[in-house]
Amino acid sequence: MVWFDGFKTQKFAVNGVDIFARHGGDRSKPALLLVHGFPQCHVMWHRVAQLLVKDYFVVMPDLRGYGDSSKLLATADHVQASKRMMAQDLVDVMAALGIETFDLCGHDRGGRVAHRLALDHPAQVKKLCVIDIAPTLDMYNATDMAFARAYYHWFHLIQPSPLPERMIYSDWKNYLHAKLGGWGSAGLGYIEPQALAEYERCFGQMASIHAMCEDYRASAGIDLEHDRASRAAGQKIACDTLVLWGERGVVHRMFQPLDLWQAQCQGQVTGQALPAGHFIPEELPDPTAQALQRFFGA
Repeated sequence: MVWFDGFKTQKFAVNGVDIFARHGGDRSKPALLLVHGFPQCHVMWHRVAQLLVKDYFVVMPDLRGYGDSSKLLATADHVQASKRMMAQDLVDVMAALGIETFDLCGHDRGGRVAHRLALDHPAQVKKLCVIDIAPTLDMYNATDMAFARAYYHWFHLIQPSPLPERMIYSDWKNYLHAKLGGWGSAGLGYIEPQALAEYERCFGQMASIHAMCEDYRASAGIDLEHDRASRAAGQKIACDTLVLWGERGVVHRMFQPLDLWQAQCQGQVTGQALPAGHFIPEELPDPTAQALQRFFGA
């Protein structure tokens, strides 16, 4: 399979940042926005995008702080890394492409951005899919020793700068490989060589590591404030939602994802566990693409 054959790259100056994105397909087709997570960038969607591009106009951005998008310095409240700001970036990218409504799928951190996007911009999102996450607030509220051990990085990355950044940067490649291999099903074997090279290129910079820490600091602070305010106001995801998760992952072992997402949605919630670890779109691209096609309905 040719690496992103037929896809175009573009940078968008939106919301005070530059967002790098790759897009492809027929613009007359339904628009599908695919959002990556930590510690990756948009290329995690390569196999899935090639399977979907005949039916959708596929847009794959790098979140702010990741890939080739802008890396901003920290602010005291971490607002620059909030999911609300990231969601606004993506809405603005789609608007710059002339797209008002779209289907939306996010994996890992991208799923958390997608959750906030669906709450803040309900008119734009036709259907939502989140992959291998439960709602952030519920996960933090349920923290116990088992969860802290399994998701230790949540609590490491949120420590004050620059300690986590310096620790990770001192051996960044081993850290990256440990995350990609430890949460997958078969070491690094599921990752395409081109994708791994991109992850290494983008991750191995102090600015990138700092931005990713800021993403997690925001999730432990301002994002929780936004989530609590949304729940207090009775705000829920308006559209139908698909939840996919790996049966060998932490979400499957420690949470009831369908129940937790149904509690945050007005629309119908469906989903299933797939025989994978955390990185489902790369571990199981064909089943992932098939599930998205069935749900989004192109």
